[in-house]
Amino acid sequence: MATDIKNSAAIFSILPKRAHPYAKLMRLDRPIGTWLLLLPGWWSIVLAAGGFAHMTKHHYFIMAMFAAGAILMRGAGCVVNDIWDRDLDAKVERTKSRPLPSKQVKVRHAAIFLIILLLVSLGILLTFNRLTILLGFLSLLLVGIYPLMKRVTWWPQAFLGFTFNWGALMGWAAVTGSLGMAGGALHSPPLWIYLGGILWTLAYDTIYAHQDKEDDAIIGIKSTARLFGSRSKIFVGIFFALALVCFGVGKFFAAESHLTQWLIILPVAHAVWQLHSWNMNKPDSSLAKFRSNRDFGLLMLILFGF
Repeated sequence: MATDIKNSAAIFSILPKRAHPYAKLMRLDRPIGTWLLLLPGWWSIVLAAGGFAHMTKHHYFIMAMFAAGAILMRGAGCVVNDIWDRDLDAKVERTKSRPLPSKQVKVRHAAIFLIILLLVSLGILLTFNRLTILLGFLSLLLVGIYPLMKRVTWWPQAFLGFTFNWGALMGWAAVTGSLGMAGGALHSPPLWIYLGGILWTLAYDTIYAHQDKEDDAIIGIKSTARLFGSRSKIFVGIFFALALVCFGVGKFFAAESHLTQWLIILPVAHAVWQLHSWNMNKPDSSLAKFRSNRDFGLLMLILFGF
C-alpha cells in the first residue's frame, strides 16, 4: 500500500484543484472516518426519540446537523492529527504523501484552515441546547490530546474511542436536554452506548492499526495492534462481544418495548464475519475490515431504531 490517499475519489472532480490538498487534509476522499464519528450520535438521537416510528422533523433536523458537524469535526481532528504527526507521517510509506509531510500545505495554512473548520462547527453547535453545547466544548479536549496518545501509551485506540463516540452523549442531550441519568448512571442509555462505542472503536481501530505495525515498530509508535500482536483476533473478538453487550443494555434501558432486541443478531453476525475473514498480516484485509465497520454501525442503527 503506497498511500492512503484516494486520488480517484469523486470529491476531486467536484472541487477546484487548489482545494484538493485541503480536501485531503479533511480526508474527504475517505468518508469512513466521518461515518464512524457520526453513527454513535445518530444511534442516541434515534433511541432518545423512541425509534424511527416516533421521529419528527425536528429529530431529522438534529440528525442533519450532526452529519454536517461530523464532516467538519472529523476534518478538524484530521488537521490536528496531521499537524502533530507531520514528521512521523514522513517516515511511514502509507502516509508520507499526505499534504503536510509532502509540503503541499504549509503548517501555518493548515492552522488557519483548522480555525475556519472550528468556527463553522461552532455555528452548528450553537443551534443546540445548553447541555449539548457544553458537551461540544468538552469534546475539544479529546480532539486536542488524542494525537499525542500514540507517543505515550500502548492504548491510543482507547483515546480514539473516547473521542469518536462522544456523539453518543451529545445526541441524547440534543433530543432530551439530559444524559438520561434520572434513574442513576447505571440506567443511563447514552452512557451504555458511549461505553459500547469505546469498545467498538478498540476493535475496529486495532484492526486498522495492523496496517502500520511494521513502520510503527521502527519509529516507536505505540498501538494495540503492536501490544496484542498475534493475539489481536482474540482481543478484537472480546472488544466486539463487550461492545454488543453494552449496546444491548443501552437499548434495554431506553426502549419501552424489548420485542426487537433480537435484531442485535445482525451486528453480531457482522462482527463474527469480520473476525473470521480478517487476515491481520495483510494490510489490504485490515483496511477492508476496518471500512466494513460503517455497515456494522448501520446495523446497530437498525437495532436502535426499531
